[in-house]
Amino acid sequence: MLNNSLKIGKYTVQYPIVQGGMGLGISWDGLAGTVSKEGGLGVISTVGTGYYEDLKYSKKNITLRPFEVDNFYSKEALIAIVKNARKICGDKPLAANVLYAINDYGRVVRDVCEAGVDIIITGAGLPTNMPEFTEGYPDVALVPIVSSAKALKIICKRWKQRYDRVPDAVIVEGPLSGGHQGFTYEQCGMDEYQLENLIVPVLEEIKLWGDFPLIAAGGIWDHEDVEKMIALGASGVQMGTRFIGTFECDANENFKNIIIESTQENIKLFKSPVGYPARGVRTNLIHMVEKKEGPAVKCISNCVSPCHRGQEAKEVGYCIADRLSDAYLGKVNTGLFFTGSNGYKLKEIISVKELIYKLVNGENS
Repeated sequence: MLNNSLKIGKYTVQYPIVQGGMGLGISWDGLAGTVSKEGGLGVISTVGTGYYEDLKYSKKNITLRPFEVDNFYSKEALIAIVKNARKICGDKPLAANVLYAINDYGRVVRDVCEAGVDIIITGAGLPTNMPEFTEGYPDVALVPIVSSAKALKIICKRWKQRYDRVPDAVIVEGPLSGGHQGFTYEQCGMDEYQLENLIVPVLEEIKLWGDFPLIAAGGIWDHEDVEKMIALGASGVQMGTRFIGTFECDANENFKNIIIESTQENIKLFKSPVGYPARGVRTNLIHMVEKKEGPAVKCISNCVSPCHRGQEAKEVGYCIADRLSDAYLGKVNTGLFFTGSNGYKLKEIISVKELIYKLVNGENS
């Protein structure tokens, strides 16, 4: 049984389990609010909030897709998501994930602060200026995601010099996670870049800057995996894919079924307009893209800066915003379905409460 809690800044999470922020629309109010309620740390994804149903897609009344950055990352929808999550979890710690690679990163971070989130997690790049956008919200804890001790060193050095602070925790993510990886294709398969070999070097780097918790992520599936990471020195773990298999997950039922029906052989890395390798299920979309028969790339939402207004999307063969939103809407033929490497192990849908109990006490307890 896991007896330790997880302290991030001024917040104490009952169990050392962080739910990964999965977008678009996979971890919104339903999932994040319930995870926090049940003693983990629920994490709201800020990706594509313009698709949140209460907003009817966008304040400009675009009925198909949110138009431009301010609608795709809708402040109005984000506030509604956080408000509804709070109805579930009350004043328990609640986090949000803001990708560094998005357009309007600073504005979205400020929106998250205004919405009343306690902890902000950022990956998909090195958030060297993250504290700049939380000025006026000293209680908001900041947690970068890194894939190496070198990356943490760069972040700590910049934060200390510019803002006289260090992270409140750090998430170290190995190359078995779902979605975008902080590694090259080759590195994803090399022993030295696997999660268990990243933890000790990052712990050594943490010692040079103070004392804040390390949270291990990427390929963690069950109670035994959690115990293994804590034995290696982690204070907690982050898990994404396993939470897709819950009733409370905000994903469409078709999304959940795609993961449940996946096999070890069809969960693969593929190219992404974001510029990083991405892991998901090889579905009809990937086959169409490989044959250069994918849906047209129009860049309606202008979601991520590395895509250069659709240029990279055209090179890769698909728009990530449109394809992730299709997955959220349950469109099996044109959706992009991210999952971690262990997604094929997902065979049933259970409650968040039951899942956290299994993670804390063991699968057969």
